[in-house]
Amino acid sequence: MDGTLLDSQKDITVSINYIRKLHYNLQPLSEEFVVEAINKDVRNLAKLFYGTEKYEESDRVVFEEHYAAQCVQNPYLYDGVGELLESLYAKGMKLGVATNAPTQFALRMLQHLGVDCLFGLIVGADQVSMSKPDPQMLYKILDHFNYNPSTDKAWMVGDNSKDMLSASNANIDAVFATWGFSPRSEHHTTIHSPKELLEIVI
Repeated sequence: MDGTLLDSQKDITVSINYIRKLHYNLQPLSEEFVVEAINKDVRNLAKLFYGTEKYEESDRVVFEEHYAAQCVQNPYLYDGVGELLESLYAKGMKLGVATNAPTQFALRMLQHLGVDCLFGLIVGADQVSMSKPDPQMLYKILDHFNYNPSTDKAWMVGDNSKDMLSASNANIDAVFATWGFSPRSEHHTTIHSPKELLEIVI
């Protein structure tokens, strides 16, 4: 979702910096640093964002309270994404969202942007025991749509290695989108604009 459907980097950075200032009196991080940290294959976000070895419960509680209001201040759909979603929906494609963000924030942002109704299921990390690259989220979505690998085709569209690995682990195809948080990819199926996806899935 983040970095593929919509750009949320400003708001998540604002909320992270709010915790840094409030709890640790640290200087603000840049949006670029935050996005790069989130997309790292291996990382300790508590260490990178707050200088702590583990994510303190007090930080989580205040962050979620702050981000609940902040997350709808500045998000926007990437150019062409709204049109793409509407085209896929009109053609009868079943659409779902798998995000490592909590479901409540995903729903709030997608509702704010007016596209939540196009998705049959929105699954956040709080709905599974293991987030991406584990395939649990994708399995949940596939099961919801009664996916049959012998007769149906499924694609995972994402912007980082976790998305690509989750698709591989779920035994479905993956498409790497470069218009968001990750402008470069070595993945064998890479697209540079939303409309290119139509040529692959239709």
